[in-house]
Amino acid sequence: MRLSSTDIYAFQALGYLGIQDPARWAGSDDISRATGVAKPYLARILATLCQHDIIVSKKGAGGGYKLAHAPSDISLKQVMRAIDGPVAPLACVSLNWHQDCVQAPNCHVQGRVWARLRDAILDILEDVSVADLAQDFRNGVTYNVCLQHLLRPSL
Repeated sequence: MRLSSTDIYAFQALGYLGIQDPARWAGSDDISRATGVAKPYLARILATLCQHDIIVSKKGAGGGYKLAHAPSDISLKQVMRAIDGPVAPLACVSLNWHQDCVQAPNCHVQGRVWARLRDAILDILEDVSVADLAQDFRNGVTYNVCLQHLLRPSL
C-alpha cells in the first residue's frame, strides 16, 4: 500500500469537514481555501467520497458538502477503499477484489506475508477515523508536508 496525493487531499478535506457543525453545508470554495486543494481536483475527490457514502452533497444556494456520518464513525479503511480501491498488496489476498492464483495451494508467502500484511493494514485503518483527521485540522496540522514524502516507483 502506498499513499497518493489524492489520499492526502481527501484526508485534508475530511479533516476540515470533521470540524464543521454537522448542520452546516461547506461549499467547495471554502474547502478548497481551507485545505489548499485546487477546486477541480477537489471536486473529483468529493464526488468519489459522495459515491461511497462518506460525505453527502446538496446542490444550490446554501448547499455544499458535509459528512454522511459522525466523524468517529468514518474509518480511514472506508476512505482508503473509496479513493484507492483494494487495500491488499495483491489480488490473491484481497477481501473484496479477490482473484484466484494458480500458485495459492503451494504458496507459503501468500498466507505468511501477504494476508497478514493486508490484515494489519486493515486493522490500523479501521482504528483511525475522520475524528482523528479533524483533531489534526483543529490543531493546525496539515498534510502538505506529506506530499513531499510520497514514495514513487523506481522504474
